[in-house]
Amino acid sequence: MQKLFVDFVPQGTVALNEEQSRHIAKSLRMRVGDMLTLNCGDGNDYGCIIDKIDSTTVTLSVCYQQPNNSEPSVKVTLYQGVPKGDKMEDIIQKCTELGISSVVPVLTHRSVSRPDEKSARKKQLRYQKIALEASQQSGRGIVPEIKPMTTLPQAVKDDNSQLKIVFYEGGGEPIKSLITDDIKSVSIYIGSEGGFELEEVELIKSNGGVAATLGKRILRTQTAPVAALTAIMLLTDNLE
Repeated sequence: MQKLFVDFVPQGTVALNEEQSRHIAKSLRMRVGDMLTLNCGDGNDYGCIIDKIDSTTVTLSVCYQQPNNSEPSVKVTLYQGVPKGDKMEDIIQKCTELGISSVVPVLTHRSVSRPDEKSARKKQLRYQKIALEASQQSGRGIVPEIKPMTTLPQAVKDDNSQLKIVFYEGGGEPIKSLITDDIKSVSIYIGSEGGFELEEVELIKSNGGVAATLGKRILRTQTAPVAALTAIMLLTDNLE
């Protein structure tokens, strides 16, 4: 069933905004009597029926409320070294589908792309929209937060996850040895093209992080976070 996120608790009769209404009527070609799901991030799905469609507004009636069961039991934050081009868009889309909780673009020593403040803000808005669309498509219960771009030292300082993992081509622990039953929050650090420099890895480790490996092959910066997140979801029984 088509899902849309709203910024209010759906009750009774609901009118969608113009953008959502246009998407329902023009892109999806839904009709009066069709069902869709609304979600406001409160842990519930709200099943709704379309009552009316006009040129600017789609009106719905809320038919039922039920708990959303698609969110993983572990919260994972991705600290992603800023890559070149549109790779971050693909990373955010795929990681949202897999269950990421938030994504933080991080400037590292080897980040070639270094947008200024205005460009970074524009990119953040674009990334948040991608996360919204991917959440709706995949039936998520929340929209992951795409945080402002930051530096690695600041990212490490702000990170309060229970387990901090830096994936490093220089070697480290097997990921399956790090994930235990009591883990509820994990942060994963992925370098940009070229990976992390050794002193960056040591910075993360000195702040409670542990180096890990994703196997004997060197993965691209847009492949590594997807592989890492998939492994974490599998090891925490969130791919059943």
